[in-house]
Amino acid sequence: MLRTQLEDRRESASEFPVPKAQAPANKKFKIKVRFDYRGVPRPSRFIFGGKKSREVAEELRQRQAAMWRNVPLQGVRIEETDFFELYSVYDEVEDDILFYAPMEITAIVDSLEDCVQFICREEFKRIEILEPAQASLSSRELERLFFKLSETMQQRLREYELK
Repeated sequence: MLRTQLEDRRESASEFPVPKAQAPANKKFKIKVRFDYRGVPRPSRFIFGGKKSREVAEELRQRQAAMWRNVPLQGVRIEETDFFELYSVYDEVEDDILFYAPMEITAIVDSLEDCVQFICREEFKRIEILEPAQASLSSRELERLFFKLSETMQQRLREYELK
């Protein structure tokens, strides 16, 4: 039996058979992400209300930790948050000592695309992929990852332009 080109045409990508060697292995990624929250001192209003850099950094870290724990994110499950000792850096521009409050989050994400929301933040310092030890990405997965990264960065740039 001969088939014409129109009879063999498939309507969507899901209709194409996937070879077993290329079948997606629904593995999740376990990651550890470090954020360093910068404490910018707030000047006092009238007599009271001012906060030093150390207090602002600790308060910001506490708020962000509560947000990471309590706000659900699709494809992300936060397992643990760790706080580390504050450290200070001398800022020549502001001629002041600024404090940073580091925090590490251990999370399980469904895909590498879900990591983009972590790494596109200003406070981001480092990411470590704990599991799996090795991963291979198809060209389509890599394209989706780069697209998501580009989309998120463009959104952040638009937010900064509005400020």
